[in-house]
Amino acid sequence: MSQMLNRRRFLQASAAAAASFGVSTIRTSATSATEVDEYVEAIVIGSGFGGAVASLRLGQAGIETIVLERGRRWEITDSGNTFSTTDKPDGRAAWLSPTTVLPAPVPEIPINVYIGVLDVKRGNGINAYRGAGVGGSSLVYGGITYQPTEELFYKVFPRTINYSKLDQIYFPRVRSILKASPIPDDILQSESYLASRILLEQAAKAGLTASKIDVAFDWDIVRQEIAGQKVASITAGQTYYGTNSGAKNSVDRNYLSMAQATGYVEIRPLHVVTTVGESDRGRYRVVCNQIDEQGIVLAQKSFVCRYLFLAAGSIGTTELLLRAKSHRTLRRLNNQVGKFWGTNSDSTTLMINAGQTNPTQGSPGVISIEDLDNPIAPLILEPFQAIPFVPQGILPVLGQAISRPDGYLTYNSATQSADLFWPINSLDSQKNAQALQHTYQRLNQANGTSLAGLPDYSSTAHPLGGATIGRVCDAYGRVFGYPNLFVMDGSLIPGSTACANPSLTIAALAEQSMERFLNHTPRRRTT
Repeated sequence: MSQMLNRRRFLQASAAAAASFGVSTIRTSATSATEVDEYVEAIVIGSGFGGAVASLRLGQAGIETIVLERGRRWEITDSGNTFSTTDKPDGRAAWLSPTTVLPAPVPEIPINVYIGVLDVKRGNGINAYRGAGVGGSSLVYGGITYQPTEELFYKVFPRTINYSKLDQIYFPRVRSILKASPIPDDILQSESYLASRILLEQAAKAGLTASKIDVAFDWDIVRQEIAGQKVASITAGQTYYGTNSGAKNSVDRNYLSMAQATGYVEIRPLHVVTTVGESDRGRYRVVCNQIDEQGIVLAQKSFVCRYLFLAAGSIGTTELLLRAKSHRTLRRLNNQVGKFWGTNSDSTTLMINAGQTNPTQGSPGVISIEDLDNPIAPLILEPFQAIPFVPQGILPVLGQAISRPDGYLTYNSATQSADLFWPINSLDSQKNAQALQHTYQRLNQANGTSLAGLPDYSSTAHPLGGATIGRVCDAYGRVFGYPNLFVMDGSLIPGSTACANPSLTIAALAEQSMERFLNHTPRRRTT
């Protein structure tokens, strides 16, 4: 009852505020109704790791918040058919694409155009993957919750960020909410994790450090998969298009559900933000298209807010800022927007083994090999499951290092979107490739294995940068020149999270930024 009363008061206040600001109405199409601009205290654009953290902390502070998410909500069903599978993909697999977007040893597969969970930004020299839906990229990531070391962290980040506080407060806070933990031994010993066990053994023979890492899975549900009580998802390698068993602790199932439970946060799926800019009296205007499940625009909507949090991911947030700079809706943005972008030095490699490897089963990254003392450059390796059609004997491996942020995005006025550029053959890229070859040579010599071709650097699942710390925003994500405009996602990270998967670092930085923001912001609780 109290939440309903709060919502009623919220709507009344929104209408009154809109009238007081003199905001205009918009007629979106011949078939849509006239929309009155809404006023709300805070808007969060995007619902991935950074946006989910911001939403929860705003809700807990009693700040009325709307979360605008371009994708749909994906509820896990008892029948285990929420998401597409990699062996039988359909429109749920890709964001408004007529074909699948994952790389494969077979041609891309035709699918129906739909608002699916995986999107790709095809750039010059790189393809960058990102999620779409309530939960953002947490819907399609592998659950890997990896903390970088302090030494490597400061090879990327400025000293204005206190690693000790991250280590003592914010990394643990994120892990506790995501319920991340290492894979239990009984599950690691199952057939689904044969590839991970093989890589552990090979690392030991090569004298490399290998260990389990925290993963945001409900391992009891994984046990139910093994027992046949839940649809095989994690154990069957189904993570890229979502996990039907519900074993993945994506942020829609923790941070975002907790945010909504405060009664102050409303999530609006199928709202594609097109414009951000200044309004009057220090406020911000956000314009978006409400779409249907085939991507057709149903209405245009406009919002005015006091606090604006950009969390649409490295590609999405950077594109919004570049558009705002080009259209002069945010006139004080500097010329650093779009620069210092990187790939986390992602690489994929296929190792050839003599026996069975079960390459399409199990979840990615439950163990890691650290070669941080590599004489050329530090790096880590993680097993990941292949998509169908990869034969036995192959062991797919993901490599991550520290990539310089040599990439950039520019605004294309003709397409009204951002173009992405990555120098795949830069000196830094060549150095990381040599370091990777050094590590694989150690593994191959110790184990009698070989590589099925050179490591592939043509795609990344970890796009980072474009609105980076110290260039576009301060250490807490506040955009220079705009006191109540914040960057909360991977776009503020200069190209790498220092030999670690980025999700934990993104969320921890967002936790730190939100705590600072709220400590300097009056609480506005509805009575």
